[in-house]
Amino acid sequence: MNTERIERMLGRMEERGLEQLLITAPSSIFYLTGHYEEPLERFWALYLRKDGAHRLVSNRLFSLPEVNGVDILWYEDGESAVGKLCPCLMKDRVLGVDGVTASRYLLELMERNAAAGYVDASKIMEQVRACKDACEQRKMEEVSLINDMAMGRFRELIREGVTELEIAGQMEGIYRELGADGFSFAPLVGFGGNAACGHHGPGRTKLKKGDCVLFDVGCRKYGLCSDMTRTFFFGEPDEESRRVYETVLRAQLAAEAAIRPGVPLREVDGIARNIIGEAGYGSYFTHRLGHFIGYDVHEAGDASPASEIIAEPGMIFSVEPGIYLPDRVGVRIEDLVLVTEDGVRVLNHYPKELTVIEG
Repeated sequence: MNTERIERMLGRMEERGLEQLLITAPSSIFYLTGHYEEPLERFWALYLRKDGAHRLVSNRLFSLPEVNGVDILWYEDGESAVGKLCPCLMKDRVLGVDGVTASRYLLELMERNAAAGYVDASKIMEQVRACKDACEQRKMEEVSLINDMAMGRFRELIREGVTELEIAGQMEGIYRELGADGFSFAPLVGFGGNAACGHHGPGRTKLKKGDCVLFDVGCRKYGLCSDMTRTFFFGEPDEESRRVYETVLRAQLAAEAAIRPGVPLREVDGIARNIIGEAGYGSYFTHRLGHFIGYDVHEAGDASPASEIIAEPGMIFSVEPGIYLPDRVGVRIEDLVLVTEDGVRVLNHYPKELTVIEG
């Protein structure tokens, strides 16, 4: 168990008036214990109590070593995992649960009258994970550097007639050659009009002259995720495509430059959104400016018009404006940024100027 992180969790619980909390998100359990499992349909949970009587609920199938600071409640297939946990709960106290707890387990807790009530306590975990410590920051820089190197290799795969699937199929091997543990998410590869679909999965479309090429890619190392997007042009872009690209780049650079402690993230989003709107493409910027990232590629928290988050040192999130003209061209440029004590550090360094690749 990570004692410092557990203490921060208990402190947040006290602020909410909670004496017990159930965590089922695998990435959050990893964050607090250092052990990761992908439980699929099985119950995998960490139970925290104000008095320190913590429990980890684990199926016998999981190869779980001893975890300091927590007792393990083992169960086997066919047994009720919730039934194993219930005697440890404070029945006369409200139980906080995270937002990913499966309804079948929450309903069983309710049917067993395991607690006095239930509240969504997701924000406790989200607040603790939002600001990365110095070790996490160094690791996020390293995994982002791998992503930079990988993007250079991905660019070399661009050639006339290649399909989106053919490029995507080579990406994981490249990541592993560079020291990553694999993808942080399935890569997005879009040619031409496909790039105008913000989350286009790679298909059998072949690359032809005049197409834009959008790579939205990320890898994982130390359990942490990277995420970056670059857009290239295979052959000289037309005038509007060039204008779209330059607009997105201006918006992205301006937004990054505005980040520092104390700045509302909705204002950062607004800076990029205003630049794109003034260029006449406001209705084609169809998503938030960015999302938080760490042990999950999309963590709670974002830079959006509705965001209530104020930038704090240690926060890491994406800055990724885009313009998507249906069936014609899509451009997105994305970096990860770290809020520092006095400003911002951009974690990605792969070039962002408009790049034309000649076939």
